[in-house]
Amino acid sequence: MKTLQIILSFIFTSSLYASNIGAQEDWPKIIAGSDGSVIKIYHPQPESFSGNILKLRSAVSVTEQGKSDPVFGTFWSINTVETDRDNRNISIIAVQVPNLKFGSEMNDERITYLRSTLETEIPGLHIILPMDELESMLQSNTEEKKLSKNLNTAPPKIISSNKPSTLVLIDGMPKLKYNNDWGVDVVVNSPFTIVKDNTGSFYLYGGKHWYSAASVTGPYTSIGNVPNTLNKIQTAVDNANTNNDPGFSKNDATTNSNAITNIIVSTEPAELVQTNGEANLSPIDGTNLLYVTNTENDIFIDQSSQQYYVLLSGRWYKAPNLNGPWQYTASNNLPIDFAKIPEGSPKDNVLASVAGTQAAKEAIMDAQIPQTAKVDRNKAAANVTYDGNPKFENIQGTNLQYGVNTQSSVIRFRDKYFVVENGVWFESYNANGPWTVATERPEEVDIIPPTSPAYNMKYVYIYDVTPNWVYMGYTPGYLNTYIFGPTVVYGTGYNYSPWYGNYYYPRPYTWGFRMHYNPWMGWSMGYGFSLGWFNYGIGLDGFWPGWGGGWWGPFAYRPPYNWYGAGYRNYGYYGARGYAMGNSFRNNVQINSYSTNIYNRRRDVVTRNNTVINFRGSAANNNPINYRGNAVNNNPINLRSSSAPGSVNSMQNGNTNQGSVITTDRQGNVFQRSQNGSIQQRQGNSWQPINNNNNAVQNLNQQQQQHDRGQQQFQNFQSQRPAPQTQQSFRPSGGGGSRPSGNSGNNNRSGRKN
Repeated sequence: MKTLQIILSFIFTSSLYASNIGAQEDWPKIIAGSDGSVIKIYHPQPESFSGNILKLRSAVSVTEQGKSDPVFGTFWSINTVETDRDNRNISIIAVQVPNLKFGSEMNDERITYLRSTLETEIPGLHIILPMDELESMLQSNTEEKKLSKNLNTAPPKIISSNKPSTLVLIDGMPKLKYNNDWGVDVVVNSPFTIVKDNTGSFYLYGGKHWYSAASVTGPYTSIGNVPNTLNKIQTAVDNANTNNDPGFSKNDATTNSNAITNIIVSTEPAELVQTNGEANLSPIDGTNLLYVTNTENDIFIDQSSQQYYVLLSGRWYKAPNLNGPWQYTASNNLPIDFAKIPEGSPKDNVLASVAGTQAAKEAIMDAQIPQTAKVDRNKAAANVTYDGNPKFENIQGTNLQYGVNTQSSVIRFRDKYFVVENGVWFESYNANGPWTVATERPEEVDIIPPTSPAYNMKYVYIYDVTPNWVYMGYTPGYLNTYIFGPTVVYGTGYNYSPWYGNYYYPRPYTWGFRMHYNPWMGWSMGYGFSLGWFNYGIGLDGFWPGWGGGWWGPFAYRPPYNWYGAGYRNYGYYGARGYAMGNSFRNNVQINSYSTNIYNRRRDVVTRNNTVINFRGSAANNNPINYRGNAVNNNPINLRSSSAPGSVNSMQNGNTNQGSVITTDRQGNVFQRSQNGSIQQRQGNSWQPINNNNNAVQNLNQQQQQHDRGQQQFQNFQSQRPAPQTQQSFRPSGGGGSRPSGNSGNNNRSGRKN
């Protein structure tokens, strides 16, 4: 009973502490040595980050027992980390110290003692580092870049319009299926609600309005009165959209998002580039660029060449006018003025898609940081269903085959089958299971080409294995975000063939939803795409959860959608104003209230997310003590001593008590920056001034600038996002599925009976 009271006390205290988003974690960290020495660790500098391994270097001082003067040095560490992409935090859980650098005053015996002490004690310090600051300070490596080769850059069908329009996609030629409850035929191969009644007329429902046409592809006109048979459909779509997305509420709908629009239907991959009337142009300070103000799209004119440029799913296309013809332009071949767009200007959001900019480098780094989890080997389960007998086809350039008649991501390698379900690898010797947690993945997964719909499986990793747990993680590539050269893009660009049989299984799409990148929220759908435009997978002998499923990647992920109040974007993402973009933005966008950590949809993993309280267990084995949350959301509460979760951790590199900053360079030299900005180097037992023109000073100043930039971004993110909301409960992974009989199935891709 006393233990429970202590735990509840910690939860309450931690909750109060976490609510203070201005809270900061002080440096240096202090370790009391077993021999009476005092060890101080100053804020680390990141050197590389790959998978769940973060390499750091840190200044360190040791004050021996009975002495007043510390000895300064540097140590390098290899850290196993857990990531919480929702809160943009990285936690150190295990440490190896391969190297330390001290002067001659440290003998080998003391070095060995310090290495052992650091490796043992650092995990107990519960160090949490803000992801934004690491991204700003790291020079991105090339591991993920090597995986994202040969993406498709050919332009989709680009449609220009000068009046408010909505692009309605159908996945190839329309496929109709009669619905007994509704008494109408339903177009199954579209995320939009399109039906045909017994008169032969077609009806489209979206944005709280009905549209009618004589042909499934239009032209559509808005109608005020519809046949009574359609009322049931409208109610079902509205209820499904409102009740099954925690990030959406009826109050989110804005007048503009539900306005009557011109309907454009495409049966091939397409993008809509539109203006509200004739294009209005405005200059961008310090550049030779003009941008179009009365559009949601990112449209520019380079005055030197008189070419139009538009950014679509992270790819640049240019044309002599808005009617085309459009051709791809690599981000490192853009006119130089694109890199000169000022941070804080109205169009600085495109900087993440311009090669060489700091924003692009940070986006690349972010795309390499995994969301991690540990998977319960005894409880985790998968459920795979097929439309008929399992059918597999070869994956070009590999010895792998993938399952084509299933909504699950299944591959066959030699005599074994593997499936990735909501970020977890499973294996079996039978295509139908039973499935057990995989301890390794097929080596040829790394060479799956982007022409295969199984491409995103290569971005789910297995890091470590213990008797009870498998440590896994996925990078944003699993969710359709790929590093392509010097920038990130959305989708592979390829149009995959869906499965048509008794059921329809869609594959991930790149085009058609005006995907745009936000450095804090990732990819978002375009303005006007409220949930009211999508049918949520209903209408075909029952309801299948998943909000599009295969259209946007894995079942549990959906890109957030943005509304910009009464109009278009008129504030930048970067600079002093951060990304608040006015009160209308904050009020109309549910920032992070819907977690995109897909491990939250599972009850058989432990992951960090915005509802977890962390309280670390024994420092000796570094294993967390896991206490289950309430029965409503089934989120684990990981109780951890010391610092509270969710706090904003300062990246200030030094001893705040002394009013100075202690840091180190790549060579292991130790420096002190005073409050007035002067820098001294530790030489022997004293601090010595150094020439401000010294290369070391210039590198330290650049390091400090990158740190300050990352700190500002992290503080912007924390100050603008609302308090975490309690998430609704989700079915255990494998529950639900596409079969109308209610049979369980994997939800990696939504399916509809055809």
